[in-house]
Amino acid sequence: MRLVLKYGGTSISTAKDIQSIAKYVNSLLKQNKVTVVCSAINGTTDDLMEISKSIKKENKQKAQQLASKIINRSKQIAKQTIKKSELRKKLLQKLDEDFKELVALINGMILLGEVTPRSMDYLNSFGERISIKLISFAIHDTGKKSISLTGKDVGIVTDSNFGESKPLMDTTKLRVSKTIELLFSKNIVPIIGGFTGADQHGHITTFGRGGSDYTATIIGSCIKADEIWLMSDVNGLMTADPKIVKNAKLLKEVSYIEAIEMALFGAKQIHPRTFEPLLTKKIPIRIRSSFNVKNEGTLVTASPSPSVKNTVKCVSNILHNGLIDIRGGSMLGTPGTAAKIFATLAKAEINVMMISQNPSESSITIVVKNADLDKAVNALEIALLGKIIKKLEVTTDVAIIALIGSGMRGTVGVASKVFDAIEKNKINVAMITQGSSELNLAFVIKNSDSQDAVKAIHDAFKLDKIN
Repeated sequence: MRLVLKYGGTSISTAKDIQSIAKYVNSLLKQNKVTVVCSAINGTTDDLMEISKSIKKENKQKAQQLASKIINRSKQIAKQTIKKSELRKKLLQKLDEDFKELVALINGMILLGEVTPRSMDYLNSFGERISIKLISFAIHDTGKKSISLTGKDVGIVTDSNFGESKPLMDTTKLRVSKTIELLFSKNIVPIIGGFTGADQHGHITTFGRGGSDYTATIIGSCIKADEIWLMSDVNGLMTADPKIVKNAKLLKEVSYIEAIEMALFGAKQIHPRTFEPLLTKKIPIRIRSSFNVKNEGTLVTASPSPSVKNTVKCVSNILHNGLIDIRGGSMLGTPGTAAKIFATLAKAEINVMMISQNPSESSITIVVKNADLDKAVNALEIALLGKIIKKLEVTTDVAIIALIGSGMRGTVGVASKVFDAIEKNKINVAMITQGSSELNLAFVIKNSDSQDAVKAIHDAFKLDKIN
């Protein structure tokens, strides 16, 4: 098979982890063509982001301390990972080139005293530049040929929207397939840095946090992969968070649309845009653990087998949100009211997570992250209070509980089962939404009630007996 394996940062925290990856990739090469996509070593992207914050605050000393921390940790892992002394020496030389460039960039940013989206993407790309060299040399160490390539090197071309770029798929397809086919013909394993590409001017761009999943599916779609495996520290998608529900079960198979909903409602394992390149190609994804390779994980396909079409597949919760109830008599039947509200929030760069509007149109309720709450209320008050909005009511610290499953469509009694379970636990519901696709049912409750709600719904739908 043609396989694309993507390793997240938690899978590459130590020298031992990297050696395990190299050994596992080596074992797969006997019968498969393998491309590896990887994130930065666990914690490195956070450190790079902290460097940019320190530069903004003109804290030169902290920025340089964090750079030294990244350099020392990477060197230590390199020395512990590679057994052959000649290879180890060569790896350290290659890494030194990256470290010199990183230090020069940080000094330049300190000198200018500014962090632009473009320089931020350039800075954030160093995490993956380091990790791909470590993994590539570890595979060399097992006796196989390998090469490390950044997103730019492999041919991922994006727009110039730094920090949240999108690939230009036609150009990317031509370049990536040509690069990787040539490497396959020479039995060389490509190790590609996730999360980054380059715009048409050659400037480094990033896809945003979690973008390595997206890189993996872009590559998979370009080379017509048979399967894409997202390797992390979890066995796959679960019926609920196992920290909340002790008997939560691993889901054997879900559809793309269910997985997209799970990603949007808090399944940390998937970047929401991951599935975009696959929807026409219908390439299956497996979400697997790099620490438990005997477990086949969750298979994500375009059309799962009928045996796994459960009414509800999982129940998830997103904590620490704020609810804003927007009221006003002049909102009643006035065209464009909702558009003005959402345009105001979009201008303030606030992501609205849930929306509910009553039929009389006299109120609209929205949910945003707690961190965005002040900014959202401020923006609405300045732009619209006293005009179309008469009153804003705010509730802090609420949780969104979401039930996901394509089997809910057309099934009678799902909502009554949910709210019976909630009522028995004396939990008050502040807001409810259900899309017309009936793929998910979401409601808002107090943060403090969220664990009880998840357990009650998991029990009501007997999700511990799924599969």
